[in-house]
Amino acid sequence: MQTGTINVQTENILPIIKRYLYSDQEIFLRELVANAVDATQKLRTLSSKGEVKGDLGHLQIEVILDEEAKTLTISDKGIGMTKEEVEKYITQIAFSSAQEFAEKYKDANAVIGHFGLGFYSAFMVAHTVEIRTKSWKDASAVYWKSDGSTTYEIDEIEKEERGTDIILHVEEEANEYLANNRIQELLTKYCRFLPVEIKFGTTEEKVAPPEGAEEDAEPEVHILDNIINDTDPLWKKKPADLTDEDYMSFYRQLYPYGEEPLFWIHLNVDHPFQLTGILYFPKIRNNNFEIRKDKIHLYCNQVFVTDQVEQIVPDFLMLLHGVIDSPDIPLNVSRSYLQADPEVKKINKYITRKVADKLDEMFRKDRELFNEKWEHTGVLIKYGMLTEDKFYEKAKKFCLLETTDGKLFTFEEFEEEVKEVQTDKNGKLVYLYSNGGDSQHAYVESAIEKGYQVLKFDAMLDPHFIGKVESLIENTQFKRVDADTLDNLIEKDENYESVLSEDQETKVKDIFLNTVNNQQVSVTLKPLTPNDKPLVITRPEFIRRMKDMSNIGGASPYGDMPDMYNVVINTNHPVISKMLAKRKKENQEHIANQLYDLALLQQNMLTGAKLTEFINRSVNLMDK
Repeated sequence: MQTGTINVQTENILPIIKRYLYSDQEIFLRELVANAVDATQKLRTLSSKGEVKGDLGHLQIEVILDEEAKTLTISDKGIGMTKEEVEKYITQIAFSSAQEFAEKYKDANAVIGHFGLGFYSAFMVAHTVEIRTKSWKDASAVYWKSDGSTTYEIDEIEKEERGTDIILHVEEEANEYLANNRIQELLTKYCRFLPVEIKFGTTEEKVAPPEGAEEDAEPEVHILDNIINDTDPLWKKKPADLTDEDYMSFYRQLYPYGEEPLFWIHLNVDHPFQLTGILYFPKIRNNNFEIRKDKIHLYCNQVFVTDQVEQIVPDFLMLLHGVIDSPDIPLNVSRSYLQADPEVKKINKYITRKVADKLDEMFRKDRELFNEKWEHTGVLIKYGMLTEDKFYEKAKKFCLLETTDGKLFTFEEFEEEVKEVQTDKNGKLVYLYSNGGDSQHAYVESAIEKGYQVLKFDAMLDPHFIGKVESLIENTQFKRVDADTLDNLIEKDENYESVLSEDQETKVKDIFLNTVNNQQVSVTLKPLTPNDKPLVITRPEFIRRMKDMSNIGGASPYGDMPDMYNVVINTNHPVISKMLAKRKKENQEHIANQLYDLALLQQNMLTGAKLTEFINRSVNLMDK
């Protein structure tokens, strides 16, 4: 057997890094500032171990833009490098000093870098990069320079202060990074919560004149450092040390134009993975919600990574806002996106459980407040129950059902409330519901008159939610209140005899078949009470539900089918007998048309010319 060594041509490595390693060109600034943070954090660690003696000074990172010289400099006062370290960590690609340092100092959790490639992202925007660095050790300062090829210059220089300056000579095609606003934008996006203070230029602060000053005295202008970041963000603090106003203030900092949240969850776990963060519950309207997949920001040791967190956060919680920070998230080599990893699944499950626990706690501690927030939390809870089986098991205890008169019940409470009157002859509990349409008002009123409770399911997700719940709760059926006559919706052992003979019923059916004249519409006769309506239109539950699902994006072959419905004639209503008593056929048809149009009108199905005809006919009836 023969073995060999794969030959990598070094002159091809840098173009690959420059063009393909990083998904966005702007990432270079994040990488270089993160390296400066690492250098500073390493110095702090060495100092805490007693290896670095004396005062460390003001450990600040400064980003300096020189538009005239076309340079961008990232300067730190961190650990610095000796000549040997520059040759080891800069000239040997993918030899990560952060990885080596973390292995030596196991508790140095604040070190960000792992791959040793971040520095070379500079060549995505620079034609030449210089390094000026002085180590904390007793060694000469070093100068290094490269134009992005495989050659470089290195020499000893004079440099008074400890630390490293990375100087980028920005190429013509990347001139956007010589604009002050662009650099401010990137620093705010990626570095606003880094643990080391970052300065970018200065800012002015106007101070009102002191008391007793002349009326026309100008305010004093103070020139201050423009500090980009909050080095101790809220999610790193202990929840016990924070107030509600602290959380609200942080939310306004993250989303200055957002509507205030309902409540929040502070995440804090150190086993089996490290994770901190704060998730806020926004107000969500039932029929006006959109899953924005950029409202939760993912950080790694306070460095912004991405706002596309689909793997970390379950889909239904993408409705939330906030921050998640974990040093254990598995990133690709450019830190630009998540890699598939078992740790991601663990984090996903943890977040789901924490949200469920928070909602359950709120439900148990303050039911009245929970009810008040249901209008905005209901969509999220139902969505979670639809998509996450473990969340369903927890949420079924606090998921609420709302009746058409505004009462709220849990599933267990509602069953107890209605089981005596809404259990049919086969022992099934029937959940009557309305989707809130005005056309169902009369049906709802009829059900309430009979002592039934009607639920309101008018949210976009409700057709799918109904199907899910119905499949999981035994001996239960959901039926829309206009799907059939009430005695068919909740079948009892009660039967009514028809006052019409068989010949009369045949004649009534023929009259209405001629009136309806539609193959998609069935006509049936049913003996109901004289107090029930003479004619009602019902829609088959199964087909109507499939059409509802299709209308909100569910795959269904029924979506394009024409509307199907039933015309149910109450043979015991006095109007039907009066219609038969008319001697002229045209008078019988006149009454049949009027009854049918009234039923269509009730369902908002009478429009156009048919509606005009009905109005004219009704006016003529009043003239007689």
